[in-house]
Amino acid sequence: MKTLYEFIKEAEEKKIAIGHFNISNIEALHGIYNAAKKLGVPVIIGVSEGEEEFIGKKEVAALIKEIRENDKYPIFLNADHHYSFESVKNALDAGYDAAIIDAVKLPLEENIILTKKCVEYAKELSLKEGREILIEAELGFIGQSSKLLDVIPEGISEATMTKPEDAKYFAEQTGINLIAPSVGNVHGMIKGGNPRLDIERIKNIREACGIPMVLHGGSGIADEDFVNAIQAGISIVHINTEIRVAYKEALEKYLKENPNEVAPYKFLKGGVDAIESVVEARLRLFSGIK
Repeated sequence: MKTLYEFIKEAEEKKIAIGHFNISNIEALHGIYNAAKKLGVPVIIGVSEGEEEFIGKKEVAALIKEIRENDKYPIFLNADHHYSFESVKNALDAGYDAAIIDAVKLPLEENIILTKKCVEYAKELSLKEGREILIEAELGFIGQSSKLLDVIPEGISEATMTKPEDAKYFAEQTGINLIAPSVGNVHGMIKGGNPRLDIERIKNIREACGIPMVLHGGSGIADEDFVNAIQAGISIVHINTEIRVAYKEALEKYLKENPNEVAPYKFLKGGVDAIESVVEARLRLFSGIK
């Protein structure tokens, strides 16, 4: 089986993108994996610090490894938005395939030092265990919440978007494998509609930094922007809030219609199906599948 990085480079060459979807329970994993298998495309499962605390760091790593090895399927696990070297190290030690060190709140040079430390550890562990481990970092500010929002979070503006020259410098100084820029994207979903992406900025950043790019805050972005962003250089797209909303609404609907039901496998199934539906639609768009 090809490595995650090989799948990323293949997606870049084909001008498509790999879907990255977050989970915090087994139902979400089932929904995402069902959709990916239906279409036969690789998929990345993301688990943030809070999500992995709930589902279990070692448990989710074991689940993904078991699926990949038993089914011979390209499913990978990413430590999404980890904020310290220790949290990144712990995730990689548990068997994660990749990690995002999020140090955007630090001054640039401090961000570089922390990110470089994570990159160096990933290289050491890769050699020791004979497996590929990728490190991603975010540059520019896009907020931190994966929920429905009334307005764009404070601190997000054109001034906080990623500059191509900064991305180039950051990539060269840290040695990261992937970069997640701020290009008009926002974590969470804006109720009145998400802002449009700066497609030209995406293209310029990709040309400047020379490494694959990841679009965070994909929930709520217009289909046209997704397509154009992928053509401009985005190779991975993160979706979280959309599937959380779909899951919650499906559960609420079932329990409202069946108030006396207490069997989890019955009232949770609708949530699995709802997630699968959202993920399939997104994977079709990202992969160019009609």
